[in-house]
Amino acid sequence: MTPRKPLRLAVFALALSVLAGAGLAANALAGEADRSQKSLTGQPLGVVELFTSQGCSSCLPADAFFAELAAKENIVALAYHVDYWDYLGWKDTLSRKENTERQYEYMRAFGSRSVYTPQAVINGRSHVNGARREEVDGALARMETSGEGMQVPIDVSRTSDRVIIDAGDAGSGPSDAHVVIVYFDPPQTIKIGKGENTGRSMTYWNAVSGIQTAGMWHGKAQRYELPMSVVAKKGGCAVLLQSVGKDGMPGPILGAALIHKP
Repeated sequence: MTPRKPLRLAVFALALSVLAGAGLAANALAGEADRSQKSLTGQPLGVVELFTSQGCSSCLPADAFFAELAAKENIVALAYHVDYWDYLGWKDTLSRKENTERQYEYMRAFGSRSVYTPQAVINGRSHVNGARREEVDGALARMETSGEGMQVPIDVSRTSDRVIIDAGDAGSGPSDAHVVIVYFDPPQTIKIGKGENTGRSMTYWNAVSGIQTAGMWHGKAQRYELPMSVVAKKGGCAVLLQSVGKDGMPGPILGAALIHKP
């Protein structure tokens, strides 16, 4: 489905502490880590960002497929519930204006003229219909073999009171990106009372509830941290190492990791 009106762009920014200089090597970072910390991550195949709505009849197959993606440990799957279909009679209980704004940012980055649901953005590089399994799986596989997959390792570990994020060294690769933290809710089963999906129930996974920018990465190994108390309030969060164009629009995702609620 394609909406009728555009929405304004918003900037997501919240600085967090940077604990080591850009010149630190990844092995030095590991050596300095607290011995009690536990590693949480491995290198994912890719990132799938689904833009969906409870009020969109075309989204139900995409939501069901997305639940499968969210269950895979090698996929970072994030569901952005948008608000522009609320006028159809049902206000999406998980929608956020910021989610819609992120979709419009991608629209501008891709040079598109409109947005639609269900839209799946793959690795921040291209978009496909989120209900078409073969297109999502095909895009992930192609990007992995063509060097457009996860190029920079992101290691996440935790101690009793903090989550530690180590972004790796890109070598001769890309040199600038934002470290973006995307918070999401635990699974929720919603019964839809009005609109196109009246009477239907769906369990929604990894519904995005907030986006923050933790800082800048400049191609060298660098460390960031989050308070464990912040992560514990959510269902979990994803770390995205995402390049940003000169116009401020989101670009390719270079690395990613998931942090589940402790």
